[in-house]
This record gives sequence, C-alpha cells and structure tokens, in this order.
Amino acid sequence: MNDQQPELDGRYALVTGASKGIGLAVTTALAEAGAHVLAVARTATPELRALVDRGAVTWVQVDLTAPDGAQQAVAAADGRHVDVLVNNVGSAPARPDGFLSVTDAQWRQTIELNLMTAVSVTRAVLPGMLDAGGGAIINIASVNARLPESVVVDYSASKSAVASLSKALSKEFGGRGVRVNSVSPGPVETELWTGDGGVAATVSQAAGVPADDVKAQAASSTASGRFSRPSEVADLVVYLAGDRARNIMGSDFIIDGGYVPTL
Repeated sequence: MNDQQPELDGRYALVTGASKGIGLAVTTALAEAGAHVLAVARTATPELRALVDRGAVTWVQVDLTAPDGAQQAVAAADGRHVDVLVNNVGSAPARPDGFLSVTDAQWRQTIELNLMTAVSVTRAVLPGMLDAGGGAIINIASVNARLPESVVVDYSASKSAVASLSKALSKEFGGRGVRVNSVSPGPVETELWTGDGGVAATVSQAAGVPADDVKAQAASSTASGRFSRPSEVADLVVYLAGDRARNIMGSDFIIDGGYVPTL
C-alpha cells in the first residue's frame, strides 16, 4: 500500500478559465494531486460541476474582465493565501482576413482577456504568497509567442506579452520564494481549436476548405502528427506547481509535439 501523500496535499490553487479545455484539465489534475482548487469561470460546464460535487473544487463565478473581478476571485479563498496560481483564461479569435481587418476594439478585447486578467489576478494573489514565503505561478502562454501567425495576430502579440511578464516577475519575486514560469502549448485538442467557431472552423470558412483539412494540416506540422491533449498540458502544470520544480524559475515550457523547430 502506498501511504505517500498527494504532491499538493493541503494547498490552495486558483485556476482561471477553468470550465473547459486546458483550464478544466488543469483543475482536474490539481485536485487529483491533493490541492483544493478555486475554479474561476463565468459559467460552469457539466464537467466542472461534477468536480465541484466531489468536494475538492469550488466554482468561483467571476468575470475577470470586470474592474473588481480579480479581487472577487481571490476573496473566494476566505482569507487563505493562494499557493498556486494558474493564469489560463484567454481566447484565440481567428483573423483570416489579416492584420488590417482587426479593429482597435478587437485588439483591446484580446489583450484585456489574455494579458490583463493575468496581470490583475497575479497582483491580487502575490501579497499573500509573499507573506507566506512562497508560491507558484504558472501562466499559460502559447507557441505563437515565439512563432506569431497573421491568422491570430492579436492573440500572438498578447501571448508574447504573457511570456515576457512571466520572465519579469520571476526576476523580481524568485528571490522571495515565488516561482513564476510559463507553459506554451502548440495546437491542443480543445474547443478553442476544434469547436464550432474555433480556429479551424473560422479558417475553414474563409478558405473554403473542410475544417477537418485545416486540423489535419496543423497536426501534420508537428513531429508527433497530432494535437496535444489538455491532460498533457495539465500534467506539466502540476509538475511546475509542486516542490520537485522548486528551482525552476522564469522558464517557458513548450509542449507542442515538435510544432516549433528548435535546436
């Protein structure tokens, strides 16, 4: 019999964009690792409600783009400091007509959701982490931070900013026990890519080719020949949240099946 305690036993975690996709997978994995998870999302999916019913997850119904959204989310911890923060909420609207088609309002919307929510929630969580002597922050960036694409031009720029933010925060707060890293997925099998209104569907409509062909082309651009699974991204997040990664700071971890050529 294995009496070893779960890796994150007794810790409080906060995950944004937790109702589906990568956020739901991260919420599930953190709970399985022993953490109590504050799952921040505007709406709750049946899958998230099932996790709540098991008792290790609390759904926090908050719109993080609201002026007091970050404070509402952190207040759900009821005075406990957050040990692990995963800034995941975001969107990747496809722009098949290119840069000139993207309005200032659309730019602001993308940056607000993808970057500024991470800024505001991190600002709300950090004082408690510093008072407690440490914590882990994992920001979900993207391979498009390194490999920008015109079809997601505003998303690419916003995720580049998220990766840069992670590095800057690691330099400022790493010496005080707060580890900040980022995870940069390539194409992931989620609604953001494969669902109705997702990247594949939007590009498909603009190009006049089947959505399955768009997905197949993206998959063929990886060395593995497939999209990553949300659970695979979540496993990496759990590792970075735990003590085994206590000397990893300011790093960006690509999980893309070889989508981005590297040396």
